[in-house]
Amino acid sequence: MNQALLVIDAQQELIDGNQDEKEVFQKKSLIEHINSVINQALDAEATIIFVRDKDVANGQGPGFQVHNEIKIPTSTAIFIDKEATNAFYKTELLQYLKEKQITHLVIMGCKTEHCIDTAVRTATVHAFDVTLVGDGHSTTDSKVLSAEEIIAHHNNLLHGHYNVDNFSVVRNAQEHLFEPNHDQYR
Repeated sequence: MNQALLVIDAQQELIDGNQDEKEVFQKKSLIEHINSVINQALDAEATIIFVRDKDVANGQGPGFQVHNEIKIPTSTAIFIDKEATNAFYKTELLQYLKEKQITHLVIMGCKTEHCIDTAVRTATVHAFDVTLVGDGHSTTDSKVLSAEEIIAHHNNLLHGHYNVDNFSVVRNAQEHLFEPNHDQYR
């Protein structure tokens, strides 16, 4: 089975915050979980893709880059830059995944209610089974809900989300994420 890890918008300025935005909820554990899952991906020989949003730090400088505490496997990591909430919209992501015959995606990063939610849903539409890392995505408080509530809501909503043949499950970083368990739900 061909698999990929998508680390979405785990960028310096988005995670740490700036003069307009606070840092994401539980920033330290988010970074630890991303690093842990990167190690799992390497052990599973999964493709590792970092998606970066060009809106972060105006698409340039250190703030735009993947957070400096995330251990990027420099020889194998792939980088895809996007201009929309949807990592698949007008990027080479879908074509790349299809060419590599990827069937299972592990997704984590920022922000929960925007780019993570959209990626999970879009991936199922495009015939991928998805494992969302439940303790591997984060956000900031909204005017209505705390970041913790947003994360819990999306983990609940996206566990078992399906588009007929493909669906998403939510698992935590310490589980064997590259041993998919989707078939036990079919």
